[in-house]
Formats: sequence, C-alpha cells, structure tokens
Amino acid sequence: MKAIISDIHSNFEALSAVLEDIGKQGVEEIYCLGDVIGYGPNPRECIDLIMNCKMVLLGNHDQGALFDPDGFNRAAEMAIMWTRQQLELPSESRTIQAKRWEFLAERPRSFRENGYLFVHGSARNPLNEYVFPEDIYNQRKMERIFTLVERYCFQGHTHVPGIFTEGLQFHTPDDVGGAYKLDGNKTLCNVGSVGQPRDLDPRACYVLLDDDTIRFRRVEYDVDTTVKKIYAIPELENFLGDRLREGR
Repeated sequence: MKAIISDIHSNFEALSAVLEDIGKQGVEEIYCLGDVIGYGPNPRECIDLIMNCKMVLLGNHDQGALFDPDGFNRAAEMAIMWTRQQLELPSESRTIQAKRWEFLAERPRSFRENGYLFVHGSARNPLNEYVFPEDIYNQRKMERIFTLVERYCFQGHTHVPGIFTEGLQFHTPDDVGGAYKLDGNKTLCNVGSVGQPRDLDPRACYVLLDDDTIRFRRVEYDVDTTVKKIYAIPELENFLGDRLREGR
C-alpha cells in the first residue's frame, strides 16, 4: 500500500500528524507530489522529513526557491524569499544546507510507474497547470490532459481533493464515501493538501492507494500552533495563517 501526499507548504505540524497517521495504516511507501516548502513557517524541518519518502516530485514553490520566482502573487513571493533565507541560515552547517538544496534541485517533474503517472500540476504541464473541479466544463482542456494519461494520474497543486473521470465528471471525497475503486478507465486523482487544504475542511488531506482502491484520509493537527508561528514572522502575511483555520 502506498501513501500519496502533496502540498505540505512548510507546515510541520500538519506533516507530522499525517506521517503519524500513515504509520498506523500499514503503508509500505510514501510518494510526495511536491511543494514541500512555501507559505509556511518550517521549511527546513519539512524538507528533512520528506527526504525519507520513496519518491518526491518538484513543485512550483520548490522551484521558486531554487530559481527566481515567477508568476507568484506578492504573499507567495515574499514567503519564497523568506524560505530561501531559512535554507541559508548561518547557524546551520554548510553540509546540511547543501544537502537540502541538492535534494530540491534533484527532484523530477514527473514519475511513471506501472501505468501510474505522478505529477504536481497536470499531465500536460507537470509543474504549473492547475486542474480545478470546474474544468470538467472545459472539454478541450480535459481531453488534452487525458490524452497524456496512460491509465491513472495522481496530482496536487490545487489543494482540492477529488476524482476526475474521462467522462468529464468530478467527484469529491464525500461523493464517493471516502474511497474510489479504479476500474481501468482513465482517471485523475487530486490527493489534496497536507499543509494548506482549500476545500473548506481545515484537516490535512492525503490518499492511500491500496491495490486498485483510492482512500482519502483527513487528519486533524495543531492548526493554532502553525498559525501562531506564521503570525510571528513578518515576511509571512497573516492571512496565510488565517486560511488554515478555514481550509481555504
């Protein structure tokens, strides 16, 4: 059984709670779809934990920390610049700093395995393309994306969990009772976000892949601690903490 996580965004409390939950599920491998950092207050600690995953992809915020951030709003860009500073703290040894930077720099943009495709954004643009629930009404976009999927694709980026079918339907986790059985038809699965959910549920979200069944997991964590950390950092705008309480 695999656990698939995404969009941690430097939220140490959420990641720790999710990893604890994963440890109780009999999971053999953890796959991460990117955006380990950005927005949140603990980039170094989150990178250190994620290094233990079997597979970790590059997210757009991870790339933004490596290179000049492009296409981000002001709050996101400020968070990226602050994150860079945290990864270069004089108090940290250069060996540890180099290990983290090298880890980020070596992340692939996509990964294929046994008919499964893993991306951060979409099959068409693994790093940056959003696939929102309302895109089921954009037939041309969805058809082009599905053309690039052999069978099943797992993705993140929007922070909104759910299942897209080739028949242009979107099913929330509640719609499918928290579990969806893969039936051989092309399917996209957004695994949601560990560190910054945006489906109006503040609990951390990830999925388990058990043979041909996807199971969505929601995990409570100490949101207030993360929010207080964000409030205490001038470079991180307060709304980045406020949104965690509301799941938006």
